[in-house]
Amino acid sequence: MTLKNTSTRLLLALWDLGGMQQEVKKGQLTKRIVSKSQKVADYQGIFEELQKQGAITISKKGYSLTSGKGLEVLGEGLRSGDFKFEGTIVGTWAVNALVKWISQIDVAVTGADVPVNGKDALAKLSSYDEFKSVALEVYDKLNYEYNFNNLVPIYRIRRGIGDRVSRTEFNDWLLETQADDILQLQGGSVEDSAPDKIEDSVATELDGLRCYATRLKP
Repeated sequence: MTLKNTSTRLLLALWDLGGMQQEVKKGQLTKRIVSKSQKVADYQGIFEELQKQGAITISKKGYSLTSGKGLEVLGEGLRSGDFKFEGTIVGTWAVNALVKWISQIDVAVTGADVPVNGKDALAKLSSYDEFKSVALEVYDKLNYEYNFNNLVPIYRIRRGIGDRVSRTEFNDWLLETQADDILQLQGGSVEDSAPDKIEDSVATELDGLRCYATRLKP
């Protein structure tokens, strides 16, 4: 198996073991990826390179997958035309992990670039209903990939939608989702109190600053 294939297989195993939500013990991961003819030391260089790329974090006890860069590197590896499992026997965990990736991550990521109803997926949003649909897609994607535990920063939703709506439309329509009991906007402050992140949140005269959104309806 090539170096890139080995790296992808390692990341897939780490993702499948819940490496985005928690630290995976070293023995638990190496049990999956190190074959009987190999040694853990054979993977040392791969671990170090993935850490250097920012795809994983290594501690004394285990490994974790960084939700942003780690998912990006894993996705690129799986979609590469060169990726394949070598040998005549493939572990059941690998097959199941690939199925889970396709159902939970890959379809959503690749589908984001596909035109919807003949329209450009990045076209301007001209109505509240269009905004609501896209905002919930962005919310769900952020909540899953970054493990926000159903408390997604509003500035991340705004930046995820980008210039498809004006700032005023974003503010008005997001508040409308709260009026419709679709999203609940909550107070507090952003993690590092960065002025630009606060500015990209939503403020109202009655309720003040709202920095997070919680989904109320499925």
